Amino acid sequence: MSKYSEIIKEARKDVNHNTIKPEETAEEMVNLCIKVPLSLRRHWAGESKKRGISMTEVVIEALKSKFGVPS
Repeated sequence: MSKYSEIIKEARKDVNHNTIKPEETAEEMVNLCIKVPLSLRRHWAGESKKRGISMTEVVIEALKSKFGVPS
């Protein structure tokens, strides 16, 4: 078993399984697809589970911080 699988299993034990939903908006939600190395995705997925936050929330926060929101 890979070390990332073990990290994810441990994180799942400790995390409250209530899902965190993104901000409610009236606007339709769409996918934003990007390619990343598998090793990084595994690491980030484990870390996000450990911290109880979705990667979607992290990406949205980063994009808003970098580019802002339309006026």
